[in-house]
Amino acid sequence: MYKHILIPTDGTPIADKAVDAGIAYAKEVGAKVTLFTAVPEYDVPGEAEFIARQAISLEEHERRSDKLAGSILGPAAARAAAAGVDFDTDYAQNNRPYRAIVGAAESHGCDAIFMSSHGRSGLARMWHGSETEGVLTHSSIPTLVYR
Repeated sequence: MYKHILIPTDGTPIADKAVDAGIAYAKEVGAKVTLFTAVPEYDVPGEAEFIARQAISLEEHERRSDKLAGSILGPAAARAAAAGVDFDTDYAQNNRPYRAIVGAAESHGCDAIFMSSHGRSGLARMWHGSETEGVLTHSSIPTLVYR
C-alpha cells in the first residue's frame, strides 16, 4: 500500500479528476497526500519591459507566484480537509513542470504519484508537450494517470 501520494495539479477540471481520485484513495488506505503545483520561473526583464514599464521585481514575482499557487492548491486542500485526509501543500517555480513534479515526489518521500493527462495530440502536443509523459519518463515512482 502507498503511504504518501503526490498529487500534482494545475487547477483544471481534468486535473481535478486526479485530485479527487487521489484523495479518495488516500482516505481508503490511510495515506498522506502532498498537493503540488508548478508555477513559472522568474524571467529577468529585458530592455523592452523596462522601457514599457512592465518589468517586475523578483520580490513581486515571488508574491504573484505564491498567490497563483494558493489559488490552485486552495480548492484541492479544501477537498482533502473535508475528506479528513492528512495533507500538505507545496509548489515550485519551474518552467518544466514535469521536473518540478519529479523533484517534489522525491523530496517529499512520496511512494506514488496520482496525476492527470490532458490527452493532447498532434500540434497541441508538439506545442504544449506532455508533462505526464515527462513524469513517466523521468521518475521511477509508480504513477497513476487519469484522463
